[in-house]
Amino acid sequence: MGIYEALDGFFGLKKYRTSVKTEVLAGIATFMTMVYIVVVNPSILYFVPKYVFGKEGIPFAGSMVATIISAFYGTLVMGIYAKRPFAIAPYMGENAFVAVTVVGILGYSWQTAIGAVFIGGLIFTIITVTGLRPLMTKAVPPFLAASFAVGIGLFITFIGLADAGIVRLGIEGAPVKLGNLLSKPVLLAIFGAGLISILLIRRVVGSIVIGLLATLVVGVAVGVGKLPPVGEWIGVPAGFGDVFLKLDIMGALTWGFFAVILTMFTMDFLDTMGTLLGIGAKAGLLDKEGRLPEVEKPMLADATATVVGAICGTSTTGTYIESAAGIEQGGRTGLTAVVVAILFLLALPFVQFFSALSGAEYEVVLDSGVTRSFLQILSAPALIVVGLLMMSPIRMINFDDYTEAIPAFGVVALMIFTFNIGVGLTAGFVLYPLCKVVAGRYREVHPAAWFLFALCLLFYIFYPYTPTPWWR
Repeated sequence: MGIYEALDGFFGLKKYRTSVKTEVLAGIATFMTMVYIVVVNPSILYFVPKYVFGKEGIPFAGSMVATIISAFYGTLVMGIYAKRPFAIAPYMGENAFVAVTVVGILGYSWQTAIGAVFIGGLIFTIITVTGLRPLMTKAVPPFLAASFAVGIGLFITFIGLADAGIVRLGIEGAPVKLGNLLSKPVLLAIFGAGLISILLIRRVVGSIVIGLLATLVVGVAVGVGKLPPVGEWIGVPAGFGDVFLKLDIMGALTWGFFAVILTMFTMDFLDTMGTLLGIGAKAGLLDKEGRLPEVEKPMLADATATVVGAICGTSTTGTYIESAAGIEQGGRTGLTAVVVAILFLLALPFVQFFSALSGAEYEVVLDSGVTRSFLQILSAPALIVVGLLMMSPIRMINFDDYTEAIPAFGVVALMIFTFNIGVGLTAGFVLYPLCKVVAGRYREVHPAAWFLFALCLLFYIFYPYTPTPWWR
């Protein structure tokens, strides 16, 4: 039996009318569209707590290694076990929740935050194995899930704008204002975001990573930042020991962390369900009832990847919508995912290069006097554009129906204006059933949604509004 016959027998290439060449090219396309996460994820987990809140973030080098390993593991399991052309990596949004809300605002250590990620992944795994997923799905209406994506997207864009200096702190009564658009770092970020936008319009595969690398080159050329010595560009990844098995599970098993775990779990659940159905439809893998056959397999790959990611030292992982790039290239089987997994592993030697750019000797002082890492400025255009890409579900919200519009608006507004993803997300679960009751349409609310309503009320009861809340 030849290699092609073996691959066809395992992945079913003929069944899906594809080939090894098509699957490999599809895997490359998917990898190119999402490899930015290798830099952007550790940037959020390290830079935001450090530069915005003055707290200890997850060490950059170790976090980058953890990002790669979790993406490799999750995507490989997706390819070999679930046999789907979907890729897994740490989620955008969940990483911002850890960096901003849990570490920055609530003041918990990143070790405790990762402990909560582990617990959330474990719960996710259990309900997948026990078959409780359909019940959870019915508790969350599509419009509410769409509002979560929109709110998180704008939240991430705001982080990118602030990192670049495009927006800066204002005065009391006007918290933010326009930065100096004529300063080099700001112009560099605008160039990067503009270039990525042009590439997206032209439908160039790998637009974000190409834009990130071009911004790096231009940034060095105009003197915004500098490159590390050539001898430090490629090497054996270091720093993994700083994050591996550092999660604090017992610290997360407290009343105060209940709302955090609930929020992490809910975000992961909603992101995964929406993404799997979206890209499954694009690949023509859904059945006549609009469901993904054997959905528990990709769900289990996703859940166990979150557990492994937490052990390695990174935030919640999940299936990436960028998998659609490979599907557009013809990828239909798990072989596409296997190719993506291998490419993620090949990124390990470059950890040293990007880790160097995150160091203190590569910091840049913005016009406002705020200090940013050179790598942080380089990542800003990617964050701005990722926010744009997360806006598309807004079409799922019926703004003519105020029982949908009010909860959705509450989600987005509170996420942005409290600078807290958890506040916006839980507000949606509280407002949704209440609005239906006021309209006399309480029968539209699934019983499981009332359970989430009660849990989210607990979020506000136990939220630390003061440095010394009543439960501490």
